Amino acid sequence: MEFQDKTIVCKDCGKEFVFTAGEQEFFKQKGLENEPKRCKECRDKRKSEKRVENK
Repeated sequence: MEFQDKTIVCKDCGKEFVFTAGEQEFFKQKGLENEPKRCKECRDKRKSEKRVENK
C-alpha cells in the first residue's frame, strides 16, 4: 500500500498539520489504526499537562 501525505486539522487548536507518509507507515507498523487528532505542539502540551497531574 502506498502512503501519501495527508493534511489534518488539529482538534485542539484548529491548525492544519501534515500526517506524512512516513508517519502513516510507522503507525501501521506499530498497529495503530487511528490517525492523530492533534498537532505535535498540542500533543506535547497535553503530555506535559498529564505528567504534572500524575505527580
